[in-house]
Formats: sequence, structure tokens, C-alpha cells
Amino acid sequence: MYAHPRPQVARLVRNGDLYQPARGFYVVVPRDRVDTAWHPELEAVAAGIATAQFGEGVPVLMGVSAARLHGAIPRALATAVVAVPRQHKSIRLMDRRAVIRFVARDTEKLDAELMRTELGPVLATTAEQTLLDLAHRPGLGEATHDVPAAIRFLWQRSDPHTLDEIAASQRLKAALTRAEQMASQGSVHAAP
Repeated sequence: MYAHPRPQVARLVRNGDLYQPARGFYVVVPRDRVDTAWHPELEAVAAGIATAQFGEGVPVLMGVSAARLHGAIPRALATAVVAVPRQHKSIRLMDRRAVIRFVARDTEKLDAELMRTELGPVLATTAEQTLLDLAHRPGLGEATHDVPAAIRFLWQRSDPHTLDEIAASQRLKAALTRAEQMASQGSVHAAP
């Protein structure tokens, strides 16, 4: 505990022990990454910032961010999407041209699992939930051109029974139909 934390935080940043991805948020730099050009992946930063804002076990990476963790979108993106219990304004990162978008959802009803990131485990939607979310809102996360391939990738890894259950419980039957069409035809139509 520091009586005057600002000078101490500034010193830790200068020494390379803390990394500042966004105003007011800091990440402890892994020991083996001190004095390197390291910066954490966007999805890990988004989960960390959302956890700092909403508490541990509350935020869930979703949409394109969950798709990235599942390996369905191989390239780095400029937008991370996080489900949280109440709306929060987007946070622009300082270390790169990227933004974290918060989506108000009942996170307890999302089908989620723990996934590993370089900053530790985070909650992210399962392959099935991610597929349905992408089909429901393909433009969320500004990666629309990546969505068709991501849905085809996730379709191959999803359990049909689980897809049906999630679609029924979350009123995503139309998204399931679009995802099925996309998986067989390779095209997507945005939700009205």
C-alpha cells in the first residue's frame, strides 16, 4: 500500500513492470517480458478491464472476441466485445488503435466456459453461443467480413442439440437458421 500511489505507478511503468493499455488501467508485465516490446492480446486486455469494472466471473467475452479465442478468426482485430450486466461506454485503448465494446446482457444466462489467455483464464462464450451471437449480430465488433468463415468454423465444432437448446432459450431461432444457411451456403444475411 502506498500513501501516494501515482509516483509509484509511474515509476513501475517507466521500469517496465507495469503496462498501461488504457487510461486508468494497468497490467503487471510477466517477468520474462520485462524490457521487451510486449503488449497483451486485445481479448485478454478486454477481459481484464471488464473484470476490473464489473468484478471477477461477471464479464464474458462474446462475438468476435470469443471467436478469436476459439481460433475461428485468426487475425488480430481492432474491436473486442464483452458481455456485461449493464451498459458501459466503450473504452479506447492507448497502446493500439483498438476499442473495447461492452454489450449489456444477462451474463449468467450465456453459455460460457473458462478459456486461457496470456493474462490468465477468462470467461468466453462456448462455440455454440458464439456461433449464434455472430449470426444474430454479424456487424458487432466491426469484423463482418470475418463472420461467415468464423461461423463455418464454429459450426463444425458445435453440438446440434446444444445449438437448439441455446437458440430456444435465448430466442435465437432465426440466428440458428441463418447460421445453418451460412454453414451450408457460405453466406450471411444480417438480422433486421
